[in-house]
Amino acid sequence: MGILCTGATDIGRKRKTNQDSICLDHKHLFYAVADGMGGHNGGDIASQVSVKLIPEFVSKNQKLDAQVLMKDLILEINDAIYNRAQEEPELHGMGTTITAIQFCGPQLVIGNVGDSRAYMINNHNIYQLTRDHSWVQQRLNLGVYTREEAVHDPQRNALYIAVGIDPELEVDVFNYRICKNDIFLICSDGLHGKVSDADILHIIQTNIPDPAKCTMPQLEKTVQNLIDQANQNGGNDNISAIIAVAQA
Repeated sequence: MGILCTGATDIGRKRKTNQDSICLDHKHLFYAVADGMGGHNGGDIASQVSVKLIPEFVSKNQKLDAQVLMKDLILEINDAIYNRAQEEPELHGMGTTITAIQFCGPQLVIGNVGDSRAYMINNHNIYQLTRDHSWVQQRLNLGVYTREEAVHDPQRNALYIAVGIDPELEVDVFNYRICKNDIFLICSDGLHGKVSDADILHIIQTNIPDPAKCTMPQLEKTVQNLIDQANQNGGNDNISAIIAVAQA
C-alpha cells in the first residue's frame, strides 16, 4: 500500500499567533495535528513540544506494538508538557489537542485527545473516525440536542481533557483496516468548526476525483482549498489539515 501525504497550517484571519503545529514524518508514515491552548505563548509551546517529540520517539520504539507505541507516545508528550508547565509558572495551564495517525501495512493506527479530528473519505462518503473530547460531544451523546444544534453552543470549543493539563491522561487509540483509495484527513477545529463535513467532502472529491491517480500537486491544492474555505467562512481560529491517500 503506497501512501501519498501532505499538510499545511495557517494562522487564520483573527489570531495574532498560530498555536497549531503539524507533524509530517514520512519516514515512519506518522502524521499528526496539535492545536495548542493556554496562556501567553503556552499554546504555541505545547503544540510544538508535541510534534518535535514524535519522530525521535517513534524511531526509538519501532519494536513496540503500533497501538502501544501510539498510546505511550501521547503519554510521553503529556508528561513533557505538564512537567514544563510546572517548571515555568507563566506556562501553567498550557495544553494541546493531538490527533495522530500511523500507517502500518494494511492497518491505520489512530490516537486522539481533544477535538482535532480524523476523517476517512471513500465511495462518496465522509466518516469521522475520532470522538471529540468536548462538552458539546457529551451533550450530543446524551441526546440533549442534534449535531446541527451543537454548532451554536457557546461552549462548543470547551474540552474536558487535553494533553499536558493533568499528570494522568486517557487516550483514545484504535485501529482501522485500510481499503484501496481511502483518503484520510486530520485537522484542527479551525477547519472542521468552519467548514461542514459535506463541504469538506465536496472539496476533497472535486480535487481528487480518482484517488488511485492522485498526484502531490493535487494533494497540495486540496489542502490549500480546505484552508481557503475555512478562511472564507470567517477564519476565526488557526487552521491545520493533513491529507493522506492510500494508493495500491
